[in-house]
Amino acid sequence: MTWVWLEAMLPLGIIAGMLCVMGNAQYVIHKAAHGRPKHIGNDVWDVAMERRDKKLVDNPSSAHSG
Repeated sequence: MTWVWLEAMLPLGIIAGMLCVMGNAQYVIHKAAHGRPKHIGNDVWDVAMERRDKKLVDNPSSAHSG
């Protein structure tokens, strides 16, 4: 009876291991595709602001200088 918990640990370990593998696979695939890790909570507004900021940094002559 004392070894019964060991029978449950094997499938739970397999499930936990597969969850870790899936999470790491998503991280690696996203980083390979986009060149940087995924930002958590990044919505459409944040993406639009990143594009705007990149455009402003890449083209400083369009910014008002004073």
